[in-house]
Amino acid sequence: MTGVVGRWLAPPRPAGLAEEPAPDTGERRLIGTELCIVFGITLGLSGLRSALSLAQSLLRPGRLSDQHVALNAPAALNQYIDFALQLSSAAELIGWGALGGYLLVRAGLRLRDIGLDRTRPGRDALLALGLAALIGVPGLALYLVAHALGLALTVQPSTLTDSWWRIPVLVVSAAGNAWAEEVLLIGYLLTRLRRLGWSENGSVLLSGLLRGCYHLYQGLGGGVGNLVMGLVFGRVWQRRGRLWALVGAHTLLDVIAFVGYALLAGHVSWLPH
Repeated sequence: MTGVVGRWLAPPRPAGLAEEPAPDTGERRLIGTELCIVFGITLGLSGLRSALSLAQSLLRPGRLSDQHVALNAPAALNQYIDFALQLSSAAELIGWGALGGYLLVRAGLRLRDIGLDRTRPGRDALLALGLAALIGVPGLALYLVAHALGLALTVQPSTLTDSWWRIPVLVVSAAGNAWAEEVLLIGYLLTRLRRLGWSENGSVLLSGLLRGCYHLYQGLGGGVGNLVMGLVFGRVWQRRGRLWALVGAHTLLDVIAFVGYALLAGHVSWLPH
């Protein structure tokens, strides 16, 4: 058991990333500035807003579980404008992830260096299914326990009206969330921190903390659950180097949550709504 834990805490570098000379002071400063800008306009800023949202919820009277938060909510009264706005939100997330990938390419890397290639579709799919099961079942249990204890808001993954485009939009939203988070928080952030000389453990911890902060609007349960997910996903990437598997697992988790809630809310007693 000790040997397994030791290997988990000290993973090897993923294949495909060659050793490079240590960056000089100028390059380190540019990378640090780049990280601040990227996360200052994407998930880092969203994490700050999420933390402030949790603070506002804590200041309200009553338990967190008596309050509601909707992840995919109507954005307009007209259904066609709402449809366009939902797609624009997903496009923004896709753009965030694309920015991270582009900056890595500009830095001299290839997308296949972080596991965004089509050489192992079968293995990536199996790993995605395994990760989705590993995270999904305990994650749902953690949410239900946290909600019962009053440590999580009542999360409504979808409050979209029952229109012809609801399910496709929820699937696109799930893919957009997965793409943005995994590319930025795993592929991009961990690669840039490695270039700065951060330890594998320190970088995966920062990545997990950012992911947890990004979900604090759901309550303390959501923050802790996503912190754990971030630690697991980060370590799997450090050992396997397959980012498509993480994007696939995250997409599957969100599709089940978004579409499952839309179909089951109000029809099963154990699901808060």
